[in-house]
Amino acid sequence: MRHSLLVRLVASSVLIAVCSIVATAWLAARSTSGEIRQQQGQTLARDARVNDALLGYAASHPRWDGVEETVRELARQSGERVALATEGGALIADSAPGRPPLPARASAVVDPLAVDVSLVPGAATDRIDARAVGPFLLPGPERARLREEVDAQAACLRHQGWRATVAVGPGGRPYLRREGGPATSAPDAEHPGPPVSVASAASPPGSPSCSPDAPGPTTTEKRALDQLAALVRKCHGGRVEVWLDETGEPSAAPSAAECLAAARRAQLKPYVAPAALLYIGSPEDRTPAIDPYGIAGVTAVILVLAVGVSVLVATRLMRPMRAVTAAARRMRAGDGSARVTVRAKGEVGELGAAFNEMSEHLDRMEQQRKAMVSDVSHELRTPLSTIRGWLEATQDGVAELDPALTASLVEETMVLQHIIDDLQQLALADAGKLQLHPEPVDVADLLEQIATVHRAAAAGPALTVEVTGRPCLDADPVRLRQAVGNLLTNALRHTPAGGRVSLRAHGDADDVLIEVADTGPGIAPEHLPYVFGRFWRAEKSRSRQTGGSGLGLAIVRQLAEAHGGSAAVRSEPGRGATFVLRLPRRTKIRD
Repeated sequence: MRHSLLVRLVASSVLIAVCSIVATAWLAARSTSGEIRQQQGQTLARDARVNDALLGYAASHPRWDGVEETVRELARQSGERVALATEGGALIADSAPGRPPLPARASAVVDPLAVDVSLVPGAATDRIDARAVGPFLLPGPERARLREEVDAQAACLRHQGWRATVAVGPGGRPYLRREGGPATSAPDAEHPGPPVSVASAASPPGSPSCSPDAPGPTTTEKRALDQLAALVRKCHGGRVEVWLDETGEPSAAPSAAECLAAARRAQLKPYVAPAALLYIGSPEDRTPAIDPYGIAGVTAVILVLAVGVSVLVATRLMRPMRAVTAAARRMRAGDGSARVTVRAKGEVGELGAAFNEMSEHLDRMEQQRKAMVSDVSHELRTPLSTIRGWLEATQDGVAELDPALTASLVEETMVLQHIIDDLQQLALADAGKLQLHPEPVDVADLLEQIATVHRAAAAGPALTVEVTGRPCLDADPVRLRQAVGNLLTNALRHTPAGGRVSLRAHGDADDVLIEVADTGPGIAPEHLPYVFGRFWRAEKSRSRQTGGSGLGLAIVRQLAEAHGGSAAVRSEPGRGATFVLRLPRRTKIRD
């Protein structure tokens, strides 16, 4: 199974698909996670700004009346829909009325008495917004009086060489900020130093002109402080001192911190807006979270599709290959007609066509081999039977071995020798061992010599030699004479009495062409591709008068190709045939 091409193709496709899908899913998830984290960070910062602005409004207003303008301004700045609703779901304000319903989940809870530390990281430990001062909010005259006192103290310190500034707390109380050491440069506006209690802002040593007294609580602050102290003592169950720090923030001993926070919430509740749900954006604006099950499901679907397509493609690819394999096995079993049906295009179609060509070639070669064996056996059997018959007759005393019989037996022996020599020559040519000895050859002289030798045998047809110019080439004269002689013998054999056989030669810049033309019956078009085949005869009678051994033209082609040339034939039935040898002037001996 593991050696099956189908299995390997499918496994390779699945592996590639799995790797691609996993890598793509991982990259997509990572990229999406990064974008989501970035978007969440931006959303958190935006939500924090909107929440802080609404906390400031709630800390300074006992009700949400009039918040619509603030909500619209925040929506314009953030580019998102901003809406407030009560904890019961009643709408307080909406920057885009008429839009789709509010999301099912609020972005935050706006409550100045219970600040969301995720949106306000610097919130106090009691989670009460510092801007919620309630009854500690100083009226204008008290602010002005305290400002005069603190400004005077700051001016005194600066006169003594100390860096001192005045800041204002959420309730309107001014307080002093200073840094130790004489001032050598202007105060740093960005880093003014830690706040210093007014009560502790006594004159430094050597500066008796600076009043050590700090502004005490105003009438408003005393009244609010007494109310707060009563609530703290009620919670704590004992006497607890409550005071204001330098910024006007109520303080108490650490043991009463929880009671102080609870008392402050109870005291501030009438002065701040009730808790409200904050909605930023619409339901469709919310970024969906990554669904690992959804990603896994999509990945599985894609993988199944990839596997299905891979199996389909591999199966379609394997079908013609299996057909080729089956045809090859039939051929091995002896079925020379084995072929495959070629329907596909591309490489698979080319494979099927190449197999069919190979099958046809092998079938043709097998038929030629069988015909060759039959022809060789027939050609050898005839002279051997003649020789054997006469020798047995002589041995039995039936015939007398006279000179005529001896000459006949010698002729039959020469026929055998000629066939064997031709077969040997073809075998040498096939093996690439045919030896050539090229030398300069005058083609005109060579053709005259060959024509002179064959004129005596050409009793019927006329034999002429036509040479244009004096073509010369480098060739083996013996082999060239043999090739032209075979062509001439074949032409004389098929030309009737009164016909004509012509030997012609002419040359061009690179080649010399030798033509042997006759006025015989010609060759049928369907026979032309097989003329130079071994033991091929257009006339199947095997008569000594009309057909030779069938090897002469095959030898001609081998000799021409050994010289680096070619042999060809053109003919029309009833108008004779012309055989052409094209030989290069400078022979390149074939290895």
